[in-house]
Amino acid sequence: MASTRVLEAPDRSPGRRETESALSLAERMPRLILEARRVAATLSHGLHGRRRAGPGESFWQFRPFVAGEAAGRIDWRRSARDDRLYVREREWEAAHNVWLWVDRSASMGFASSLAQAPKVERALVLGLALADTFVEAGERVGLLGLTRPQAARTIVERVAESLVADASGLDEDLPPRAPVARFDEVVLIGDFLSPPEAVRATVAAIAAGGSRGHLVMIVDPVEETFPFSGQAELHDLEAGLSLRVGDAAAWGEAYRARIRAHRDALAEITRGQGWTFSLHRTDRPASEVALRLVTLVAAARGGA
Repeated sequence: MASTRVLEAPDRSPGRRETESALSLAERMPRLILEARRVAATLSHGLHGRRRAGPGESFWQFRPFVAGEAAGRIDWRRSARDDRLYVREREWEAAHNVWLWVDRSASMGFASSLAQAPKVERALVLGLALADTFVEAGERVGLLGLTRPQAARTIVERVAESLVADASGLDEDLPPRAPVARFDEVVLIGDFLSPPEAVRATVAAIAAGGSRGHLVMIVDPVEETFPFSGQAELHDLEAGLSLRVGDAAAWGEAYRARIRAHRDALAEITRGQGWTFSLHRTDRPASEVALRLVTLVAAARGGA
């Protein structure tokens, strides 16, 4: 029979030790990183090459001054280092952003002996890997309701640092209803075991501005199969409730039916908003869902 464990709050928070562990885990998963970067590199009309010069506040690049331009555009400090005149170009601010949210609530600390990692560790690795992949492809990435979108090469470290400072995220099992601009992408990663109506209201609030979204449900194999028999004690990690069961096997069929109904409801919620729904089991490689998400975002951009 499968055994289970639950990570305590400090272990669900990517503090210094946990952040270093999550980052090294991402580095030890070459298939995840290589597959994601290979997909991004081939998306010449999708993710790749979206950033370009234009009106905005963020520095983009220096380029040679062209006769006829206003002299006020010359960057004299850069030009002083060379025999040519240079203009400082700024990044086009109309470029779309990718917003990430990673669930670190109590239920995400669950892990069974059938899983490769606890749900929260898999969610963190997936979020960090996606942030690195999207920025490498020229996108800007931000944490929903927490940070502004950035295109820094150190995006993985910045995302991890922001999560460290956000201790309140340990108590939230649904993403904040933060405003997202039209055509921006939103990737929500969690177990979404909240009541469907609560999920529906949250997704509707985020999608109200016209954003496109992708909901990723992280599940442990035990949560799908309920492979228990005999006496068992069930715990609600969010509410702190417990229930003793005399014959766990007799609960199996009803449990699995209810889980299927819950996931069908989540799929219907996302479909109604034009979003996508992905299910990822923690006994499967993270590269599978990472590749799926990169492909979905690329397809959404192409459709726009």
